[in-house]
Amino acid sequence: MRKVPLARAWSVALIGMEGAMVEVEAAIGNGLPRTVLVGLPDAALYESRDRCRAAMASAELGWPIDPVTINLSPAFLPKTGTHYDLSIVAAVGAARGLCEPRSLDGRVLLGELGLDGRVRPVRGMLPAILAAVQHDFNKVVVPAAQMGEALLVSGVSVTGVRDIAELFSVLRGGPGAQMAPSSAKPSSSTSEKDLADVAGQLEAKWALEVAAAGGHHLFLHGPPGVGKTLLAERLPGILPDLTEAQAREVSAIHSLVGYEFADGLIRRPPYVSPHHSASMPALVGGGARIASPGAVSLAHQGVLFLDEAPEFSPRVMDALRMPLEGGQIVIARASATTVFPARFQLVLAANPCPCGMAATVGAKCKCSSLAVRRYAERVSGPVKDRIDIHQHLKPLRKSFLRVAAQTSEPSAKVSQRVRLARERQRYRLKSMGFENNSEVSGAVLRKELPLPTDIELLERAVLLGQLSARGVDKVLRLSWTIADLAGADVPTAEHLQTAIAMRRGEEN
Repeated sequence: MRKVPLARAWSVALIGMEGAMVEVEAAIGNGLPRTVLVGLPDAALYESRDRCRAAMASAELGWPIDPVTINLSPAFLPKTGTHYDLSIVAAVGAARGLCEPRSLDGRVLLGELGLDGRVRPVRGMLPAILAAVQHDFNKVVVPAAQMGEALLVSGVSVTGVRDIAELFSVLRGGPGAQMAPSSAKPSSSTSEKDLADVAGQLEAKWALEVAAAGGHHLFLHGPPGVGKTLLAERLPGILPDLTEAQAREVSAIHSLVGYEFADGLIRRPPYVSPHHSASMPALVGGGARIASPGAVSLAHQGVLFLDEAPEFSPRVMDALRMPLEGGQIVIARASATTVFPARFQLVLAANPCPCGMAATVGAKCKCSSLAVRRYAERVSGPVKDRIDIHQHLKPLRKSFLRVAAQTSEPSAKVSQRVRLARERQRYRLKSMGFENNSEVSGAVLRKELPLPTDIELLERAVLLGQLSARGVDKVLRLSWTIADLAGADVPTAEHLQTAIAMRRGEEN
């Protein structure tokens, strides 16, 4: 009995942000022509048999006329996506003698094949290569169009290929494709929207600054046209740049949805604003077998803005409870449980009623008192209780043209104060393992950090039922942020009073 030709290649299975190495085995047997793919492939991966056969035929390399068995190991691990194509043709080609099987040792192959033999880009390249490096693989073969993204990972040798012919040339010792110079202009924070464009609303701008300085969640209430959306859009512009670790994590999440890294890693906090018709999977992530990231994960280390918050489904809004508290979202499926990071700043915006004119001087509201109450209750109490700052915006009382003509503070100046406040927090909290005030646990707030002076203010608010136990911690975090902006070492009674007012949505 003759020995069955066998070869092995390597790829990566992604489950959320985590990657597991997959050994792709190809064996050519005896009998009638057929190709069998085993190892829990999904529909897109199962179709790779036909893509790979057609691509090999187009490149005039042919496909075995004997039965081919392709095994994706470990077999118990669900596998999804089209990035296995390159490793499948490499293993089959090595089994046929198109290259030496040992040329595949220690080499990870990622890429989708076109029917004409071209190698196309795939999603999740960055987290896949990061996983390969963690498992001690230091050589990867990727589509030529994604060499720039692959080179963002240090400690790995990257080879790009444009088609199957070039793939086997590389496996026989060829150089591979050269990365084309990028023609895109590097992104800059100056392209972000400036806070100086917002006329008036000084109190709301101050609330935005406090939110940025401490990483606090913000709820903007007010009638249409007062600037709620304008303020939310300018929050990323006053946030500091991402650290190297944050940039790598944020970029890996965006790689899963096909983001193109023309300018390197994502260095600025992302801004995500889904429409109020967004479904549960669109907001928190989901999928049939292995979940994909949703808006809460795409906003990781940035801003998630939900405009017209009461118009969102209450069930969808309540799904925010877990990421608001834990900074991650866990999505369970029968095949696998996926965990995505989701530490974002939530900004909600809401009108006072469905028509938006309730409690507006000189306006006629057409909504009944019952409709106003129902509208407000669409954002549940538990979600509201997780919001640090509640800010009411009022229409301008002066001529809009006069207010707009006045000089307003630009984002660059506000951003500088935010950066200094963040540095104070980082220095104070470094030994405790926190980055900013919003992350500090209640136990640390009450036992390891000095309490503000005149703590009776908090006790009185609790006795009157104005603050919950969670609300007390929120107020303490806010008071520390206000103190950091003021350059104070410990929050004073004035800082505490301001924090209570911001928490309750009162005028300061």
